[in-house]
Amino acid sequence: MHSTVLAITKKIEERSRESRDRYLEKISRAATRPNPREQMGCSNFAHGVAACPASEKDQLQDGQVPNLAIVSAYNDMLSAHRPYESYPEIIKSAAQRQGAVAQFAGGVPAMCDGVTQGRPGMELSLFSRDVIALSTAVALSHDMFDAVMCLGVCDKIVPGLLIGALSFGHLPTIFVPAGPMPTGISNKEKAKVREAYAAGTADRSQLLAAETAAYHSPGTCTFYGTANSNQMLLEFMGLQLPGSSFESPDSPLRNLLTEAATHTAIEMAKENTCIGEIVSERTIVNAMIGLLATGGSTNHTLHLVAIAAAAGIIITWKDFSDLANVVPLIARVYPNGQADVNQFHQAGGLGYTISELLSADLLHDDVGTVLGRGLHRFTQVPKHTDLGVQFESRPHKSMDRSVLRTVKDAFQADGGLQVVQGNLGQGVIKTSAVAEKLRSISAPAVVFTNQEDFVTAYEAGELNKNFVAVITHQGPSANGMPELHKLTPYLGLLQDQGYRVALLTDGRMSGASGKILAAIHITPEAVRGGTIGKVRDGDLITIDADSGEIRVSALVSNRPSPCLELEQTGTGRELFDVFRTQVNSATLGASIFTSHLS
Repeated sequence: MHSTVLAITKKIEERSRESRDRYLEKISRAATRPNPREQMGCSNFAHGVAACPASEKDQLQDGQVPNLAIVSAYNDMLSAHRPYESYPEIIKSAAQRQGAVAQFAGGVPAMCDGVTQGRPGMELSLFSRDVIALSTAVALSHDMFDAVMCLGVCDKIVPGLLIGALSFGHLPTIFVPAGPMPTGISNKEKAKVREAYAAGTADRSQLLAAETAAYHSPGTCTFYGTANSNQMLLEFMGLQLPGSSFESPDSPLRNLLTEAATHTAIEMAKENTCIGEIVSERTIVNAMIGLLATGGSTNHTLHLVAIAAAAGIIITWKDFSDLANVVPLIARVYPNGQADVNQFHQAGGLGYTISELLSADLLHDDVGTVLGRGLHRFTQVPKHTDLGVQFESRPHKSMDRSVLRTVKDAFQADGGLQVVQGNLGQGVIKTSAVAEKLRSISAPAVVFTNQEDFVTAYEAGELNKNFVAVITHQGPSANGMPELHKLTPYLGLLQDQGYRVALLTDGRMSGASGKILAAIHITPEAVRGGTIGKVRDGDLITIDADSGEIRVSALVSNRPSPCLELEQTGTGRELFDVFRTQVNSATLGASIFTSHLS
């Protein structure tokens, strides 16, 4: 193992020893109980099987066959989750053929950030992760199951399902993907139309035509945002079948992979391969390395902290930063390059990426997975054969060096994320899509407390200058920490016109963060007394991704604070007041579950 990776892993193990031991003890107690169905009262059990066919009732009553829980994020409005409509029947049939039973245990909510961007519903987005975790726990609370199959793809859904599943860490669990939509209009062309619309040179009909050509069918969006970063992480963590993430919904392999996942879940149940033991400190380090090496979503600096905590593991942003110093960026997928995830998959995909990082001693191979020990199993790719899905080795070679490279010939020497800190607090920058010459700035602040006022100032011609847009009161305690992508085309246009611009915010930008230098997730946030809330127009802001520094100079603290009333009602926001009150900081995962880490 690379000495730095090994040293960071040992630090995490030492830091987590007490909490991890408590977690493992908890799931061990649950795992050693007698079969819960056999311990149920007759009325309890009868309720649990009332809707089953007679043959399945008999099987479950005997207690000798595995019962699989299906927990699904199916939603026919979300393109990524639309394919899941047919999965329960596929899983039930496959389980039946293997002499097992599968029950649809429960659904979890699934919202689309793409639909809610720039709208009030976006303020519920991050909180939906913890709602999904709670919903997963409700689904599994019936205590009828021997293994779990989680059906989810997108932004908060996979982290929420995983946090919920880890609360039932004694159960074997596998994730089942649905795949990306076919390639539509190029992401570069889509971005051009968005900037043209912001500039007033394209109308709404042109913008709508471009957007519907980009997002056009069932499957995940094809850029490398949080949804596809989720899929990458699940394979790096060994929780999803190898090579299954980016097979499209209409691929001949898709249904076969779902059947194969069902078979794997049954085998895991027989062997009692529980998810709480699979997700170890080494697994979490592998996930962080995968994120850095591929330039994945900044959202995972929140999600991975919360996921790790659910398994009793404590990681920090410094761990990300320290790993970034030795993990090179070996993938370029939009917005870090021009290729989409379909082209990434064709170039070698996750099998090549894991293989290359293992060869460079940058990943832990000795980890548990849904297929047994050894991450090297995930360098294989699925093939459609007469016997169903077979996993085969593939040549260790990139099929497109503009998309995937070796560690020795990386796109950049450090990972695609940078942690920054200074007298403004601590934050995160996604560097993989930002040109090297634009990774630092010192410029006056122009302060806003919402995106709409920024757009108004832009349209009034007030932003034709060098500046740092400081968007405050966007943290988890203020309004749920929404993504601020409404700003992206305007800032991109100003940068293209030759102005030096950047963004500083206690809100989020996610995996779709583009070419603008953006220091996000600033902690402490404004409503908790963070310095970002004291910045005023004209204060000099320095952001330097290379040195890892963010600071404000000549802060005039006696300037009056803005009269600010945060809108926290409407579109369901009033129901989430308890979340805004209880949520932790971004550095602790922006979660209502991780207060023990503070």
